[in-house]
Amino acid sequence: MNLLLTASGLRNETLRGALRDMLGKPFGSANVVYVPTASTAEPGDHGWLLADMNRLHGLGWREFDVLELNGLPRRTVLDRLLHADVIHVGGGNQYHLARSITAGGLADGILEALESRVYVGMSAGSMIFSQNLTAHSADVIGDAGDLHALGATTVEPPFGLFDWYLKPHLHSPDFPERDDAWADRIAARAGFPVWFIDDDTAVRVRDDTVDVVSEGRWRFHP
Repeated sequence: MNLLLTASGLRNETLRGALRDMLGKPFGSANVVYVPTASTAEPGDHGWLLADMNRLHGLGWREFDVLELNGLPRRTVLDRLLHADVIHVGGGNQYHLARSITAGGLADGILEALESRVYVGMSAGSMIFSQNLTAHSADVIGDAGDLHALGATTVEPPFGLFDWYLKPHLHSPDFPERDDAWADRIAARAGFPVWFIDDDTAVRVRDDTVDVVSEGRWRFHP
């Protein structure tokens, strides 16, 4: 399994190089599928989504597909994912993304696809693998409003691969409250390991190995 879990996509050459290394061939020889599902639960301007899609498209793929997880037959969704070499899952509301995966019965099929493909997450797309994607962590992290916006009070982790939780956008100008004091408060309350990463950083998972790829700042609280 090869996961590149970013806060804001492939914003720098270090992250792009990490993806190129994980893919093992040029982008122009590979297919990518972009999943914008998490973004559809977010109100307001979506210029950030277009910027991320354009940045990814600009890498020059053989084929660039866009796939919404909701509304299509399960087999159709999985076949589209299997057609890709890289599965890029974008940002937005992580709880909507998680609920879309579980409601569609997609979790097992996605995990099977990831055995031979590279996964790139952006923000919400990077947060869905934790065992601690729960209503409790929503309260601890300060994301309960995103869960309640869906008319929900509970969420089921679709994968539960890791005990650690990833929280993106540390020191981001788009989230000025996410400074070191904010991270300290969350870490003190969490009761589970937390990665905090900024917009130029990714947590990279290669089978059982977890490390950091970064041109920016990050923190890990075990």
